Amino acid sequence: MATDLSKDLVQQLEQQIKTFDTTPKVTTVGEVIEIGDGIARVSGLTNVKAQELVEFDTGTQGVAFNLEDDQGGVIIMGDYGSIQEGSQVRALNRLASVPVSAAMLGRVVDPLGLPLDGKGPIAVDTYMDLERIAPGVVERRNVDTPLMTGLKAIDAMIPIGRGQRQLIIGDRQTGKTAICVDAIINQKDTDVICIYVAIGQKKAQVARVLGTLERYGAMDYTIIVNASASESAALQYFAPYAGCAIGEYFMEKGQHVLVIYDDLSKHAWAYREVSLLMRRPPGREAYPGDVFYLHSRLLERAAQLSEERGNGSLTALPIIETLLGDVSAYVPTNVISITDGQIYLENDLFYAGIRPAINTGISVSRVGGDAQRKAMKQVAGSLRLDMAQFRSLEAFAQFGSSDLDKSTRDRLERGLRLQELLKQQQYAPFSFTDQVVSLYAGTRGHLDDIPVERVAAFEEEFLTFVKTSYPDLLTKIDEVGRLNDEIEERLKTAIDAFKSTFS
Repeated sequence: MATDLSKDLVQQLEQQIKTFDTTPKVTTVGEVIEIGDGIARVSGLTNVKAQELVEFDTGTQGVAFNLEDDQGGVIIMGDYGSIQEGSQVRALNRLASVPVSAAMLGRVVDPLGLPLDGKGPIAVDTYMDLERIAPGVVERRNVDTPLMTGLKAIDAMIPIGRGQRQLIIGDRQTGKTAICVDAIINQKDTDVICIYVAIGQKKAQVARVLGTLERYGAMDYTIIVNASASESAALQYFAPYAGCAIGEYFMEKGQHVLVIYDDLSKHAWAYREVSLLMRRPPGREAYPGDVFYLHSRLLERAAQLSEERGNGSLTALPIIETLLGDVSAYVPTNVISITDGQIYLENDLFYAGIRPAINTGISVSRVGGDAQRKAMKQVAGSLRLDMAQFRSLEAFAQFGSSDLDKSTRDRLERGLRLQELLKQQQYAPFSFTDQVVSLYAGTRGHLDDIPVERVAAFEEEFLTFVKTSYPDLLTKIDEVGRLNDEIEERLKTAIDAFKSTFS
């Protein structure tokens, strides 16, 4: 037995000697000349590349950010308390990346891919670079498949398609995050993977989002990437790129991904802080000159890939916070120009109890009806324009409604009922068929004789009535995908039958 062990040991040693690589490995080593506020200035890293990972002698890693003739600026990704002037730093010859795998689903991680939820380590499949070139024109196909949010006001008037970049913009506490959480919850029982990137948020807020997603069973297909307000500006800066890289891992496997960046205003603040610490020249509002490129290179990575690339998609919902409704500020106008449309949430509507508080006049989807099924286009084709006109008429009528002609009063009355119909409770997404049936009743005038205060009750009871008395009708709408004469006739019959019993 001892002889056999000796032979095995000798064979292993001989194998190691034969395969031993004698090629010298060159490592670039530099020295820290200044340290502070999560930033290190180093000298000696002559061959380092932009966005390359470096490692300090304490084991902490950083990313080469500024490249100058005789020195460079490094963003430290982690604890920098033990790094001192004179400490050694060496290049790792690989770009900043994040570990990814399907095991991340249901987990909360930081921008470095490290778990934050106390559920143990995560098995890694591969590493994805944080900064990647967006898919080219030839690699994409048209955005033509709807990504349903479950919110009637959005799916009917401002539809979102897979591969789109749709901005959600508004003042603080107007329901921006609520819309995104509802959209995640609505992806249950679909093939969409969701990634929620929290940038500079309070830990309590992220914990509330996590608790909500767990309560509705949405964490099974969701990953939370968290760089909270207590983290360094460097981690906040890298967070959305990490979330996007994780999403691209699934997209390139032919899967569909929804990424939410909450929010890019704080991301711009973090980038401004890092840039000023790096002594980059400030521009307007102290932002560096490339703040537009900061977000364009991130949001351009959203795409609907072609069949040759696997048909995967990555849909981006960036959030921007405005101050006193000023959409013409520097960062908001930048992001508006990059995205494929915006959903603008208004303070006055929110406080008036109209939720989601979407201003239909400013909100728009540049993909439009391409991202809607035929049935939805049939019932809601002119809804956004009708609601925008209703808001204008409502403001005008405040000066004296007695002088209005009958057609104007009728439009106001229908607008009031449609406004009630588009209101929706949080965490209560509507299915495609429920939305079609509900909007059909409103846009075809079947609610015109229902008191405004009874519209919500009518909708709830009518949907229950259809599901119990006409269950095959909903199945037919879903299968056909459009309203033909037979379906419309049955819808009218169902509405008449219900109205005779509704009180």
